[in-house]
Amino acid sequence: MAGPRSRGESACGKPKKGEKMAENFLIKQETYLEAGIHIGTKLKVVDMNPFIYRVRNDGLYVLDLRKIDERIRMAGKLLAKYEPGEIMVVASRTYSGNAAAVFSAVTGIKVFQGRFIPGILTNVARADFMEPKILLICDPRSERQAVTEAGTMGIPIVGLCDSDNITTFVDWVIPCNNKGRRSLALIFYLLAREYLMGKGKIASYDEFTKPLAAFEAEPGEEVVVPEGAAAPAAADESVKAAIQEEKVEAAPAEAATAAPVEKAEPAAEAKKEEASAPAEEKHHEKKHAHKKADE
Repeated sequence: MAGPRSRGESACGKPKKGEKMAENFLIKQETYLEAGIHIGTKLKVVDMNPFIYRVRNDGLYVLDLRKIDERIRMAGKLLAKYEPGEIMVVASRTYSGNAAAVFSAVTGIKVFQGRFIPGILTNVARADFMEPKILLICDPRSERQAVTEAGTMGIPIVGLCDSDNITTFVDWVIPCNNKGRRSLALIFYLLAREYLMGKGKIASYDEFTKPLAAFEAEPGEEVVVPEGAAAPAAADESVKAAIQEEKVEAAPAEAATAAPVEKAEPAAEAKKEEASAPAEEKHHEKKHAHKKADE
């Protein structure tokens, strides 16, 4: 596990001096941060060690953002070597299923949603028997049956894996937050775009017109916000939050010493008020006594 980053390191574990990282990413770094694609769980397995950047003070493991980006890019190129009918996506959870359904509509790739029934990849007698040449799974734990059958049949597997996922039979790991709605939406958005680019369906990213909001929407929900319309402001806030988080975690001693001072201020003010109150009362009594004497 990597240790805490130094003050001169960026969110993806590289020095930020003289480097323009966002230009090398598939999408703006702020969008990745906003989606929380790099936030893992409080559990970590040995299989995911190569993709862990550090652990936060609250116990959550943070995945390496640069490796996430590289792995999504390569997964898109890998999938593009196959025709839509040769690929199968397994999405057992609601959030992954919603995003995968939009991915399917854009690319023509078949998606299996819900519980994966045993025998779909191994029992040729089943009416719903399938023989994909490559499998994309959204959670090795929830889709363990599909992973086991694909491994048995020698079908290559691309897997979205969180910090707590065992990667047995997974041939290409995409480290990511595979439980969050926005994270999964962003992953399928990028995979769809990279797949179409790889197949020559679009010549540039500008030609990919499906908005990210469509991958986040619930089935039947109308997408009313155009792509990128409200993203910059939200992204700015997320970046500020991430920077603030890094400052706090990089200097815990400073934060610890600052807290008592802030808490002590109200008490000091209270004592000051208490001290001033008797003085004011004495001054008032003295003034009243002088006035009475004059009378």
